[in-house]
Amino acid sequence: MSSPALRQRYLADSVTTATPGRLLVMLYDRLCLDLARGADAVDAGDRSAASELLLHAQDILLELQGSLRPEAWDGGKELAGIYAFLLAALMRANIAQDAAAVRAALGIVEPLRDAWREAVEALPAANGKS
Repeated sequence: MSSPALRQRYLADSVTTATPGRLLVMLYDRLCLDLARGADAVDAGDRSAASELLLHAQDILLELQGSLRPEAWDGGKELAGIYAFLLAALMRANIAQDAAAVRAALGIVEPLRDAWREAVEALPAANGKS
């Protein structure tokens, strides 16, 4: 099996065997990557790459928004509002090719990702597993 095929298989296996919490963190990781790369593409004047990355980031936000159950926990409605804000901001940033706006969105997403990662990593300890 070739190296790209092995990588694809590894990624597919990682997703199919991940816990829901780990999948959430993986989505946030990719969202951060898309935003960072999108801002860099805007800076480089690569409108096509920037648009592709920012559209993918919006797709991730839509997935996060669609899987969110705001009524299930305190803070759910606020997080839904953040997702809506980010979607609108990224649409505007993509149209205007505004790297600063993309980086501002990244500044909102990174702490959320880090908080979810901490929460997910704390779950096994809370359940008595290591």
